[in-house]
Amino acid sequence: MGASMSGRGGRRRYHKMAEINVTPLVDVMLVLLIVFMVAAPLLTVGVPVDLPQSHGPAMPQDDKPLAVSIDATGKVFLQETEVTLEDLVPRLLAISKERPETRIYVRGDKTVGYGRVMEVMGTINAGGFSKVALVAEPPKPKP
Repeated sequence: MGASMSGRGGRRRYHKMAEINVTPLVDVMLVLLIVFMVAAPLLTVGVPVDLPQSHGPAMPQDDKPLAVSIDATGKVFLQETEVTLEDLVPRLLAISKERPETRIYVRGDKTVGYGRVMEVMGTINAGGFSKVALVAEPPKPKP
């Protein structure tokens, strides 16, 4: 006649814990945040252009613009691809899906002549694009 003192027959029941460990999730999110912070500046257009400085305010951005760059030798690039001036407008129309309201940024090296920059802007404007803007760097703060 064995009697149990615990009232349950002497067995202990183990219950599963329903807690979520948040520490690994936070670690992964912080690593992803750092990766995106480092990678974001690298996603800009890859044509090396030495932009002039300007004191004007920055323009608001409503959609992703197309970038036309003119390097120091006067070569024209659409995004990162070199194009001739004659092929520029047809390629812009193809990329923008025939929408002339697409914003286009012209990035001209500060050593390239004003006439070359105006020639490229005039070609883009003659192709029907009306939202053409020049890109400049903000001035460096004085020490």
